[in-house]
Amino acid sequence: MRTKVAIIGSGPSGLMLGQLLGKAGIDNVIIDTKSKDYILGRIRAGVLEQGAVKMLEEAGIGARMHREGLIHEGFLLSFDGDAHRMDLKKHSGGDTVMVYGQTELTRDLMDARAAAGGIDFCEAEAVAIHDFDRSRPRVTFRHGGKAYDLQADFIAGCDGFHGVCRASVPAGAIRNYERVYPFGWLGLLADVPPCSHELVYAHHERGFALCSQRSLTRSRYYVQCSLDDTVDAWTDTMVWDELRRRLDPAIADKVTTGPSIEKSIAPLRSFVAEPLRFGTLFLAGDAGHIVPPTGAKGLNLAASDIRYLFDAFVDFYANRSEAGLNAYSTRALLRIWKAERFSWWMTNLLHTFPQASAFERKMQRTEFDYLVSSEAAQRALAENYVGLPY
Repeated sequence: MRTKVAIIGSGPSGLMLGQLLGKAGIDNVIIDTKSKDYILGRIRAGVLEQGAVKMLEEAGIGARMHREGLIHEGFLLSFDGDAHRMDLKKHSGGDTVMVYGQTELTRDLMDARAAAGGIDFCEAEAVAIHDFDRSRPRVTFRHGGKAYDLQADFIAGCDGFHGVCRASVPAGAIRNYERVYPFGWLGLLADVPPCSHELVYAHHERGFALCSQRSLTRSRYYVQCSLDDTVDAWTDTMVWDELRRRLDPAIADKVTTGPSIEKSIAPLRSFVAEPLRFGTLFLAGDAGHIVPPTGAKGLNLAASDIRYLFDAFVDFYANRSEAGLNAYSTRALLRIWKAERFSWWMTNLLHTFPQASAFERKMQRTEFDYLVSSEAAQRALAENYVGLPY
């Protein structure tokens, strides 16, 4: 079996790359160990930067996003009950963000690939990559009881933090940078109207809280929790009560409660692997980096990786130029580290750290006071939140 680009992973980054390559006439095959139902069942973020929105339009799947997505021109930032609206549109020169659930985005990409007749192998077994240090890499796997040996020009590793691609790189060829935070996010999804038409980020002495949404009738709420917590230890009522304790009273009064559709706890980490290219293997999305969800950069970083990688593949097949391929890792990492910095900054500003000193808590408060009183600081926040240029 032969293709030009073998894509490992059928999450948003792998599907987006496959969709763009297909529209450009570049053959590709997607392989994933998970089922489509499992992938669609994962609850993820849904705040899209302008660059990601434009890529979805280019991929030909922007219609439902524009029909059902919500344009946000700002968000509310609260610190111990003091609330201030961050006007993204004003301070970024007119840019906004789009709220559209990652599950829906993934569904759109899956539907578009099926309509185009793309070749997928979901629920594949024994997936392994070979010879990516040579000019003819291979992917071996089993599917439906049959063994496959897929030969390709390139392998795109879009298989996430725990995937096979990064794990296949020799230890001496890669360097990992990581920070694991001493808390997690307990998330609750419910079919209730959001308490605010824009997102609410809140710092409180009891811990961080976030009010977000998937639509005008579906809300996603988060509260900071201990890494030792379990979902079973939190009833819906406990989550709703804790959420409201951490919000400005005027916002808390607008929280509509209801039975949860899903509850989960996610640990927070910052992670970057360098480099992102190993011969004919290229890492993209969570396979190469993780950001804390504070600031909504994870999906958007995956989108910029795919932008750079897709452009490099097009240049190679159209002009036989390797310039884009050679520049991919350096170019992507420059943007990745800036997004890591922003997510790290927002995480440090808004969360309660168990071992923080009185001085460190005062510095958090001073950082907030400076932010809400400085036009320059708000411009910097807005520039990063709506997305740095690709």
